[in-house]
Amino acid sequence: MIEAFNAIRYPRSTIVPLVLWVLTMITLPILGWILGEGYLIRGMAFGVIMQAAAVLAILFYAWGWARTLKTFAIVVVLSYLAEFLGSSTGIPFGKYEYTGLLQPQLAGVPLLIPLAWMMMLPPAWAIASIILKKTLPHNRHEETQRKILWGLAPFLVKFVFLSSLAFTAWDLFLDPQMVGWGFWVWENPGAYFGIPLSNYLGWIVVSAIITLAANPKNLPVGPLSLVYVLTWLLQTIGQGIFWSQPGPAAVGFVGSGIFVWLAWKKSIKSEK
Repeated sequence: MIEAFNAIRYPRSTIVPLVLWVLTMITLPILGWILGEGYLIRGMAFGVIMQAAAVLAILFYAWGWARTLKTFAIVVVLSYLAEFLGSSTGIPFGKYEYTGLLQPQLAGVPLLIPLAWMMMLPPAWAIASIILKKTLPHNRHEETQRKILWGLAPFLVKFVFLSSLAFTAWDLFLDPQMVGWGFWVWENPGAYFGIPLSNYLGWIVVSAIITLAANPKNLPVGPLSLVYVLTWLLQTIGQGIFWSQPGPAAVGFVGSGIFVWLAWKKSIKSEK
């Protein structure tokens, strides 16, 4: 994603929360061991807020207030409704319940959760945008292949599909970690490190609906894709080494890494 990282300049309003988020994630395991569970929860919450702030600053710099606030409202409201419905009825993720560790909560859903959707869904949009970036075919055979495989589907369908998959790949890290920390519990633990597979189908469906509703265009793909890549690396290292969850770390590394690799490959191809 060489070209993508040079897409726009990084203003200070973007750099500050981005640096604070990265520093928080790096120091969280060490300070958590020293200061205990209380700091771990507060540090994790601060990291989510800083990452969401960085994403919002990136969008504001590219889009302005009106469009950024509209997108924020769509993502936060729809994700909250999905989480409320899911924790209340089991639809669409499966039956689960939030514990009291994450506060404050509204009707049983921690307010931090919609911010977590906000901090990673736009980066997933950026990754999908890079992967789908149009390039001239090198030969007639490649052009024919492309028409057969992708040409029949409208761009929006492809974008929504890839965005939802790139976003859901992040939950290969997240759900086992958060369940392990006791932030929520599943009524019927499932096949993927205690997480039911219905959860991932729900993530795909809900993130697709939110993406359709937001219909993001002219994304600042450079800094947003950087957030996705940094999250992928930090989660892999943190979960695999410090949080003693090598299984989810390995699967998440491959799952999210596929989209990082596809985006990198498309960027390299576009440079030629």
